[in-house]
Formats: sequence, structure tokens, C-alpha cells
Amino acid sequence: MSRYEAIDSPALRQTVENARTREDHEALTRHFEMLASEMRNRAEEQRKLFHHYEEKSYLYGRQAQDRQSHTWALMLKYEKAAKMSQIYATSHRKIASQLEQDSSRSLQQTADWQM
Repeated sequence: MSRYEAIDSPALRQTVENARTREDHEALTRHFEMLASEMRNRAEEQRKLFHHYEEKSYLYGRQAQDRQSHTWALMLKYEKAAKMSQIYATSHRKIASQLEQDSSRSLQQTADWQM
């Protein structure tokens, strides 16, 4: 399974569903941010390759257009994966922040109650 396909794997879906604590969501945030960065890098590699095929199509003969199409499709696929990963990272960061605020409030209320 490629990193791109791992974004929607059953194992990752199960991990997301089981995330309960702030630490769980922070770990998921780091995972999705790393994945987004990797996908952006791959998209950039494909973009450079696409421009190479465009500029040097005479080197590839009849295969030039096929290579351009394939490279363009991969670039779009990686860009979409990067965008989705960043959305997931932002979502989990927000959940972790909310859990931290809720935890702080609970601790403060407990301290107030004990006084």
C-alpha cells in the first residue's frame, strides 16, 4: 500500500475512530502533517517531470503525450492527498485543543470545588 493509499486505509480509519485523548489527536495531527508534506513534495516532483516532458517531448516520440498525461494525473492525485491530509491535521489539532481546554476547565472546577 502506498503512502497515498494509506490516507484512507482501514487501519488508519480505526485509529482515528479510537482516538480519545489529546495525545491521540496530537499524534494524528503530526501524522497527517507529515503525510501532507510528503504528498506536496511528490506533487512538486511530478510538476517538474511534467514540465520536462513538455519541453523535451521530441525525446519521447509518440510516448510524450502519454507521459505528460500520466504525470499530470499523478500530480493532481498527490495535490489532492496533500490538501486532504492538511484538512485532517487541522481537524485533529482543533480537537486536541478543545480537549486540552476542557481538561483545564475540569481541573480548575475540581480545584475550586475542593476548596
